[in-house]
Amino acid sequence: MRAEILAVGSELLTPLRSDTNALYLTAKLLEVGIDTGARMTVADDAGLLESAFRGALGRAEIVISTGGLGPTEDDLTREAAAAALGRSLHRDPALIEELKARFARFGRVMAPVNEKQADVIEGAMVLRNPRGTAPGQRVEAGGRLLVLLPGPPHEMAPMFEEQVLPVLRQRAGGRVVRTRILKIAAMGESDVEQVVAPVYKNFTNPRTTILGGPGQVELHLTAEAASAEEAEARIEELASPIRERLAGRIYSEDGRELPEVVGALLQERRLTLAIAESCTGGLLSARMTERAGSSAYFARSWVPYANRAKVEDLGIDPALIDGHGAVSEEVARAMAKAARERAHADIRAQRHGRRSRAPRAFPERP
Repeated sequence: MRAEILAVGSELLTPLRSDTNALYLTAKLLEVGIDTGARMTVADDAGLLESAFRGALGRAEIVISTGGLGPTEDDLTREAAAAALGRSLHRDPALIEELKARFARFGRVMAPVNEKQADVIEGAMVLRNPRGTAPGQRVEAGGRLLVLLPGPPHEMAPMFEEQVLPVLRQRAGGRVVRTRILKIAAMGESDVEQVVAPVYKNFTNPRTTILGGPGQVELHLTAEAASAEEAEARIEELASPIRERLAGRIYSEDGRELPEVVGALLQERRLTLAIAESCTGGLLSARMTERAGSSAYFARSWVPYANRAKVEDLGIDPALIDGHGAVSEEVARAMAKAARERAHADIRAQRHGRRSRAPRAFPERP
């Protein structure tokens, strides 16, 4: 079963706003075994919206839209969805009264323009919205399910979880999907692919996705099963041989990022860390101190950006800088050694530009 998500709103096509609803919906759909085939952002344009609804309904069994259910002229989701389905809209008197009562509770009189929010697609089920003035709608059409949700996340998420997700769970036959992310350090995406492809190509469930990012590669292992336990067992069947092939490279399977993992290892081994970094301007130190309690293992750091600072703050020999260049392995090692000695730390680290090589993350236990 496949879904498509439409985020409605011209403001989402500017640098000022981003669509977070689609990320939430994708995750929730995956939990009940429904893949998302496409996500689209559509402007407040009647023709574009109708075309987007038609296309999505032609491809996916489930189509969910967010936004465009307000009372103003540019809120066109209801009209476009009705046109795509070839159905009419009718104004629901009971909904009008509910909207008026909501305004009255806040000591206000509802403007006539809000009556537009009571327009319901022929044959649709109304999704009540106790957190706002925009009701949602759920429509069955030709074996497809179309769901219209409001745009504000604090209205959309509860409406989806309470009034839509149970229907989708039943529709999906009670299947569950689980994903485990293996985070890998010190290898490129193509290198990881060469190592693990002979393993994961033998599996269709779980399926494997490889994602490259700054300083790491992620393997997403996604399994579908009748229960969470069965899905996790399927994932483990694939993860186990991958671990063997990537021994010493996988640093996280539980969502933790590298600084948190390194910090936990330092704390476990009762080691302290000192850092000297130049070209990164303190980035490594900032990452290592994001974790609460980092003072237990993080001693101190230096950011001697200028050559003069390297000499004055860390005692680096000027001749070393002149002979090898400020951005060199030799100067980086000298900076790390000086930082360790001055901080009386167990481990030193240097971050000195792309051409430098870091020492081993953890030396032999003293």
